[in-house]
Amino acid sequence: MGLKMNPPEEHLNRQMAGVAFPIPSGLVQALRNARHVTVLTGSGISAESGVPTFRDAQTGLWSKFKPEELATRGAFQRNPKLVWDWYAWRRELVAQAQPNAAHLALVELERRASGFTLITQNVDGLHQRAGSRDVVELHGNITRVKCFEEGLVVPTWKETDETPPRCPRCGGRLRPDVVWFGEMLPADAIDRAFAASQACNVFFSIGTSTLVHPAAALPFEALQHTAMVVEINPCSTPLTARAHYALRGTAGEVLPDLLRML
Repeated sequence: MGLKMNPPEEHLNRQMAGVAFPIPSGLVQALRNARHVTVLTGSGISAESGVPTFRDAQTGLWSKFKPEELATRGAFQRNPKLVWDWYAWRRELVAQAQPNAAHLALVELERRASGFTLITQNVDGLHQRAGSRDVVELHGNITRVKCFEEGLVVPTWKETDETPPRCPRCGGRLRPDVVWFGEMLPADAIDRAFAASQACNVFFSIGTSTLVHPAAALPFEALQHTAMVVEINPCSTPLTARAHYALRGTAGEVLPDLLRML
């Protein structure tokens, strides 16, 4: 079984369906026949919601710092308050952002697909806020906090004047639940991501530069296992020449039109 179709729309031409972005008919047919669809998203999809990319977040008070100076265990050990305050500022930016048309389109694609896996390099939680279920988070989630010493997620803690706050279990400092430079990605997330890339019939790489490993290897893993690979990105990447379809537009433009074609 492939995607659940909407029969009245199936025979409409693109203009009648309100489709503005040219969607290849081969991609539409492949999605209709797909047993499993895997999607990888990067910072481009969040940028459409106004979330600054990792390096673009160096503005105002933070312009004198490089991200690498604030996103390591060593930086946290040297100045935990500085690192905590930077992530608190970034959490405020994320809280002000809203899921965009691309996030919502992926929720609908998940609803229609027989099998679906959403993998993200983003840490903003916008996929979950849009309604996506069981998102594979490769780099963690900035809205969560964990203990620096134990590595366990801490949902609540006692508020004091101390920054960062302390873990209620062991008294260690709390830190954002994100992957810093020099840290390993969550093993379970990586295993699930590679398994989904190997098992899918159609793989989407959306808004990602295909430069940061190991996530950059996922679409090529899908290619090796005979999946149709589709890139949605305004810019060329190392994947572009290898992808079956490279759609030059933003996710917010392309994905809603793709759904209309389905």
